[in-house]
Amino acid sequence: MVKLMLIRLLYLGFKIYCFIFRPVRMGVRVMTIRDDKVWLVRHTYINGWFLPGGGVKRGETLEEAVRREALEETGAHLGEVTLMGVYTNFVQWKTDHSIVFICKDFKITGKPDGEIAEMRAFSLDDLPADVFSSHRLRLDEYRAGKPIPQFGEW
Repeated sequence: MVKLMLIRLLYLGFKIYCFIFRPVRMGVRVMTIRDDKVWLVRHTYINGWFLPGGGVKRGETLEEAVRREALEETGAHLGEVTLMGVYTNFVQWKTDHSIVFICKDFKITGKPDGEIAEMRAFSLDDLPADVFSSHRLRLDEYRAGKPIPQFGEW
């Protein structure tokens, strides 16, 4: 319980930091898809379901970042990854660039880290109602066969 409160407090602190400093950030997301199902995660500090992913660390390539985040958040080792697109978000006083990858060749051998409350596979045709809106949009574009790579607003 104390750990959960600390994580939520840190998340609030991050939002305050964004308001003051207006950072430019880069992150990665991955659609791990098999048999028309996608693996989504629910975080401990924010409501809703999300594609696994997170920030790119200094000195880390995009591919290294997406592989690390997939392992941390889902316990998945990724095989071949394909670039879906690059998207920009200006919400909450920051500039975020999200690079989205698709991976159909993966093995889940571990467990999510403490940041993840739950991980589940969902049918692409029956996603939960509370999938984060930009993540749902990317999944809808994937299902519709939109050409890749693409770019636009998150």
